[in-house]
Amino acid sequence: MTTSESNKLTNIVSSKNLNLTREVPVNAGAEQALLGAILSNNLAYEKVEEFLEPEYFSSKINSIIFKSIKKLIGNDQIADLNTVKAQLDGNDEFGESGGLSYLLKLCENTVSIINSKQYGELIYDLYLRRRLIDLGTNLINNSYNTEEANDSRTLIEKTEQNLFNLIQNNEFDSGPRDFEEIVSRTIDYAEKAFKKSEDVIGLKTGLSDFDKKIGGLHKSDLIIIAGRPSMGKTAFATNIASNISREFKNDKNKKNVLFFSLEMSSEQLATRLLGELSEISSENIRTGNLSKKDFSKILSSSDDLKNLNLFIDDTPALNITSIRTRARRLKRKFGLDLIILDYLQLVNGESKKMNDNRVQEISEITRGLKAIAKELDLPVIALSQLSRKVEDREEKRPQLADLRESGAIEQDADLVVFLYREEYYLARTEPPEGTDKHEMWTNKMEKIHNIAEVIIAKHRHGPISKVKLHFNPSWTKFSDLAENNFT
Repeated sequence: MTTSESNKLTNIVSSKNLNLTREVPVNAGAEQALLGAILSNNLAYEKVEEFLEPEYFSSKINSIIFKSIKKLIGNDQIADLNTVKAQLDGNDEFGESGGLSYLLKLCENTVSIINSKQYGELIYDLYLRRRLIDLGTNLINNSYNTEEANDSRTLIEKTEQNLFNLIQNNEFDSGPRDFEEIVSRTIDYAEKAFKKSEDVIGLKTGLSDFDKKIGGLHKSDLIIIAGRPSMGKTAFATNIASNISREFKNDKNKKNVLFFSLEMSSEQLATRLLGELSEISSENIRTGNLSKKDFSKILSSSDDLKNLNLFIDDTPALNITSIRTRARRLKRKFGLDLIILDYLQLVNGESKKMNDNRVQEISEITRGLKAIAKELDLPVIALSQLSRKVEDREEKRPQLADLRESGAIEQDADLVVFLYREEYYLARTEPPEGTDKHEMWTNKMEKIHNIAEVIIAKHRHGPISKVKLHFNPSWTKFSDLAENNFT
């Protein structure tokens, strides 16, 4: 047989296989047996309540009955023939399926409570298989559609997102939720906050004074940290990343941080972190201007660095799709608690048509970052530049209007933080030595030496405020003033 004939035969066989009629993976008997077991003994529900949902049932009537059972037991009521019938009387689907006679049929097909978990797992597995079939069918159909708006990269991104949602046990489109469920979750959160002995509810940054002002970093929040060059934006972000990723490094509650560095290389960031931990100037580390004692401290600090739960991605010119995909993969593999992006203006827009409209492009990027925060249920920190018009004012403290393309950034952010160091500006206005002005200048420089202001200009969960921190430019390290004997 020639190669051509072999390929032709393979194609024929493949075509026949594709055209085989296949049954949708369902098991109505398993669904009925599980429902009968629960109606006969509500303890069977405890075996499946953590993973089984009404929509996982292939039969609509079975789904309706399980939803009724779930609601009754959730309200500390007994779910049996009478209570379920009373709750479903008037439901058209229940009536058309036989009503009480159908419930009696379920009880006839009951299984042992011991086997109820296995039946629940079978129902869930078949549900996943049906969803995978839907996904595969949509992928095949969309792959044949070669329209420009339906490019292959977008298909891959959407498919991966749907697969991720399926793994996370979420609906692809969750849709509206019952307000009773929303209120219940809100009360649970409030109860946790009430029982906490500390002032900080969210993820702690390691900067106590700052944490007290914002209550920590909250899940699903987009946090913008902005400032002019040399104010310490990247240092502030790396400090937070370091503090969070090493707080629980030997604990099951460890926190993983993903740092997207679109400006600096991973080696440059590592040098900064090494300087921060060893308290040695990162410039000296880069140039090798070190004593034996310094080098020994660096080696010791490098061991701590290796144990950080920190992932750095220094791929340049990423877009929102790539950021979302990489973050989703990391969360799926290792877990993820915080994303940091350095910096916002270096992210590429999705559409080439938007390159002429930077405001619209930034709006798309900030919306995308907020969507990532909500989808992955974690805080996202994005660093941002400020407009040069700050330098033209006598008062250099930033304002919301100073954000580049400020409308979109300010609108989408839950928290906007400005970094400001008066010392940086004052150092550039030194009067001639020996004058009264120089003495006044010197006195003021001493008061503001190594002090940074963290200005909370927008706070969706609380009031705007300001906190002062200590900043060591040599080590690029922020810390609480109290730690450095400041009052």
